[in-house]
Amino acid sequence: QVPLVESGGGLVQPGGSLRLSCAAIRRDLFVAGWYRQTPGKQREMVATIARDSTGNYADAVKGRFTISRDDAKNTVYLQMNDLKPDDTAVYYCKGYRMGYDYWGQGTQVTVSS
Repeated sequence: QVPLVESGGGLVQPGGSLRLSCAAIRRDLFVAGWYRQTPGKQREMVATIARDSTGNYADAVKGRFTISRDDAKNTVYLQMNDLKPDDTAVYYCKGYRMGYDYWGQGTQVTVSS
């Protein structure tokens, strides 16, 4: 069973918005943030969120993306505004449990006119 379930990707025009969701199926799995990857490149951090909901962002997305969490639903969201073609990637959420990393299955975000 996939420990992290992502949703919300899709095709959007430049300047548009999307909201990604990542739900952990276990209450003791801490959802820590979002990463993205394009073909031939390493996976890179997009945004992380601490237990107190403090967000940390990659320079490329500061001011456009907002990460948030709903502890009651054990879900982390990534609100993406003013999307650019360079934001096109597969987005993965990452979680931690008992010293191990867990990844979602990935959701494709395509920004194109």
